[in-house]
Amino acid sequence: MRRLLGTLLVPAALLATATLALADTDRPRSGPEVVAHRGASADAPENTLAAADEALAQRADAVEVDVQRTADGHLVLVHDATLARTTDVGRVFPTRALAPVGSFTLAELRRLDAGSWFSPAFAGERIPTLGEFADRLRGRADLLVELKDPARYPGVEKEVAYELDGPRPGVVVQSFDHDVMRSFAEAAPGVPAGWLFGGRPTAAQLDDAAAHGVTQINPSFRIVDAALVAEVRARGMQTGVYTVNDPDDMRRIAATGVDRIITDRPAVLRTVLAG
Repeated sequence: MRRLLGTLLVPAALLATATLALADTDRPRSGPEVVAHRGASADAPENTLAAADEALAQRADAVEVDVQRTADGHLVLVHDATLARTTDVGRVFPTRALAPVGSFTLAELRRLDAGSWFSPAFAGERIPTLGEFADRLRGRADLLVELKDPARYPGVEKEVAYELDGPRPGVVVQSFDHDVMRSFAEAAPGVPAGWLFGGRPTAAQLDDAAAHGVTQINPSFRIVDAALVAEVRARGMQTGVYTVNDPDDMRRIAATGVDRIITDRPAVLRTVLAG
């Protein structure tokens, strides 16, 4: 039975969510891990099951997604603060076109088309839950979960921790909000955690991360070099970078010794790494 996390009241919606258990992160691989950004988002609508399928077809090792919470407590995959860019919310809910994602129930989100904005070929694609997306990858690719703007969703890190209760091979949770990630580490010490950085992390920040059991330091590729990779590795952590789409940038970053590269174009990265 899953443990209760402090005094957290778990929404009934989470009780029906599938347990997350994905691919074995120890499977053999040479070079950095290929991580599909929001799925293979250059070729399919981001954060959808179609993007998961495309990432698998392009032989991604892992898939990165963005998690937010619905008004009725479901964990869903949406990147933006609103639904305007990636759905037809303006047509379905014309008075709520710019309303926050968290103001919609799951049933309301199910009414939205999350594919047509990308291409008519993806018309009817829906916003998936975290559990649905994980089930799609199960045993075939790992999952990198970003808590998207968690300050909007107090306690969401505990809800994700509840869903991931205990070690889950192939699942890592990350966020730019390091305070929330400290809370996540307390709630789910067995789940690997990553800290995202917009700029170059300082030695003090790296020490802080290591002290809180962080396993991955994930900054923008633009500020990563071999020296930073060595600093991270010396503290027992790994380095991932986002979001690398140009082949020349892929080659440069791979040469620094990073452990994983996040890209919208996993097939291109796979080709570059193959030499």
